[in-house]
Amino acid sequence: MTQVKKRPTILLVAEAVTLAHFARVITLAKALDPASYEIVVASDPRYTALEGQSSFSVQAIHSISSEQFNYALAQGKPLYGYETLDRYVQEDLALIDRVKPDLVIGDFRLSLSISAPMRGIPYVAVVNAYWSPYADTIYPIPDLAMTRLLGVGIAQRLFNLVRPLAFAAHAQPLNRLRRRYGLTSLGHDLRRSYTWGDYTLYADIPEVIPTHGLPPGHRYLGPVLWSTNLSLPDWWTRVPQDKPIVCLTLGSSGKADFLPAALEALAQLPVTLIVATVGQAHMQPLPSNIYVADYLPLETALLRSKLLICNGGSLATYQAFACGVPVIGVCSNMDQLLNMSAVQRLRAGILLRVGGLKPASLYNAASVVLNTPAYANAAACLGQVLRRYDSGQCFRDTVAAILEQPLGGPPPRECVHTIPA
Repeated sequence: MTQVKKRPTILLVAEAVTLAHFARVITLAKALDPASYEIVVASDPRYTALEGQSSFSVQAIHSISSEQFNYALAQGKPLYGYETLDRYVQEDLALIDRVKPDLVIGDFRLSLSISAPMRGIPYVAVVNAYWSPYADTIYPIPDLAMTRLLGVGIAQRLFNLVRPLAFAAHAQPLNRLRRRYGLTSLGHDLRRSYTWGDYTLYADIPEVIPTHGLPPGHRYLGPVLWSTNLSLPDWWTRVPQDKPIVCLTLGSSGKADFLPAALEALAQLPVTLIVATVGQAHMQPLPSNIYVADYLPLETALLRSKLLICNGGSLATYQAFACGVPVIGVCSNMDQLLNMSAVQRLRAGILLRVGGLKPASLYNAASVVLNTPAYANAAACLGQVLRRYDSGQCFRDTVAAILEQPLGGPPPRECVHTIPA
């Protein structure tokens, strides 16, 4: 009797503290051929309703709440304490023992840098390139109490002095736990904690986030685009087309308390505003030029829009550029600021800090972007660049190449992930 060869099992794990990490993992899982692999996705269930039915197994794991995550960000504290990471490792190990994967892929699940090596399974970290130690990154101070007290200019100068110490403090809980499990420290640089893996894939393109001297196991994956499968709201067919449409969503990590003021200011523009609130409270009653839903399929919404206003996260901005739409990022945490700094450098949008932001400033920024063709032109150019990248094919090539390598062997050669112009 001919024995059927077992398909390799690929475990993809999302740290669902924000929608972006869940969305990227789901998109990558869907890029794999279920006829070639047994595909398992593990995530906190908080966002699974946005995806609907899938062709792969989905298992529930615990992530800290988005509120807890955002509070730590706002306070400038380590995102995960020692006890939390230890709980994650224990849950990871139970998951790995249950699934028995041949390859583990994680998006911001920092504990996998312990649990995957503990089981001798190759680990792939998916991360944004601006967190890479090999990126030429200037780190902006996030919206902290010090920023609000001293102003951005003075606070930034102080932050530049203490940043190495702050990054070391943020890396300490993971390093302490690695030592407990008999693993070496990743050093005193938070960027190593965020990007460590047997292989590291950057969900970016070098034209937006350049790096230098990447090790062989580090490579660009390209933008990982995702849009919810939820149905369009009832008002979708009634949205007027006689004025520019502006799409607004502050996402799962945006400043919820700023949304009512933002809507009030933007309602004064000669535009139609379509809004995804992500369950956040908004102004009532709504002006006649504002249409609101909890969630919107972002790609569909952007295809009708002239401007996206969001929290500045890379998931939304790459989707906007894929549709040729410029962006205003209303940013609070460092991840958003890093991404929008690149967008602003490329003149495809405007970065606004949510701390102390006046509604009039948002109104003025939207007016500038809508009335300055250079922003739309820059976004359209970025869209042309993005169309040369195939992140799904790069991911498939990388997974296949890694599975051919023994753990600890030489990294697979660079995948070809661009589409000929």
